[in-house]
Amino acid sequence: MRWPAYIRLGRQPTLGQRRRSDLAEPIVQLHKVTKKYRLGNIEIDSLDIDDLRIEKGAFIAIMGPSGSGKSTLLNIIGGLDSPTTGEVIVGGMNIAEMSQKNLARLRREKIGFIFQFFNLIPTLTAIENVELPMVFQGRLSRKEARDRAKNLLELVKLADRMNHRPKELSGGQQQRVAIARALMNDPVLVLADEPTGNIDSATGSEIVQLMRSLNQTRNQTFLIVTHDPKIAASAERVLYIVDGRIGSSSEAGRIKPSDRESGQAAIQLIASELESLRESIKRIRETKDELPVEFYQETLSLYERRIRKLTEMLGT
Repeated sequence: MRWPAYIRLGRQPTLGQRRRSDLAEPIVQLHKVTKKYRLGNIEIDSLDIDDLRIEKGAFIAIMGPSGSGKSTLLNIIGGLDSPTTGEVIVGGMNIAEMSQKNLARLRREKIGFIFQFFNLIPTLTAIENVELPMVFQGRLSRKEARDRAKNLLELVKLADRMNHRPKELSGGQQQRVAIARALMNDPVLVLADEPTGNIDSATGSEIVQLMRSLNQTRNQTFLIVTHDPKIAASAERVLYIVDGRIGSSSEAGRIKPSDRESGQAAIQLIASELESLRESIKRIRETKDELPVEFYQETLSLYERRIRKLTEMLGT
């Protein structure tokens, strides 16, 4: 198994390489993937994905009810869990067939993880937490690792907090540290599980803007499990998972009649998101005078674009 040359050497592909690579080989592809769990004598179907293709540089939200299989999907793509059947292609390799040693290498070198509860080590400072992935890799000298960690903390606007421990940081600041740590290994894929779920709404908006900016400026692929409509409003594409299946996608256009017959739960989920977005717009308009003009206009525009997409999907 070999990484594509530009990934193996740690370089970003040229635009031409990116186009050729994306057309022939998406960064993530799932085919006939299932995940089953056994609870006593009962077998539970957690995931059933026929085909899924994620292009390099995408910014995708994964939404669905609790227990629908969102986190299971993310864990399988990240090599934290193994599918019962099927192919999981990441970076051109079927990770479903990898040994645990090679999976650990994949996670260490090519994937960044962002979690809801930050998962920072409380006895380490912010910069030491960010450096940690490089400690395990051993590819950089101590000075090189420290310099990269400093640059990343500056990127997430925490240059003045790099020597603070987690308990000395707010929830939003801890999440910024976690984002910087996820980027430390220059990953081709960033997986985030409810990254705004443990912070307040205003800080959550800042985190969403930060991740989107990193996606656009660094061409890193983001897959984000979320219930947050702000993330959905910023996403290029939203995958809706219901009962372990992808019920619909905001990129696919209107829901077809056959989808309506087999995916009523997905339609209800989209309708629920529409209601949530409209309520969010109402709240934003009520607090217009308290918000920076640029932030207000950008957020309102994102929400309105998302509502138009969802309305088109439902054909209403």
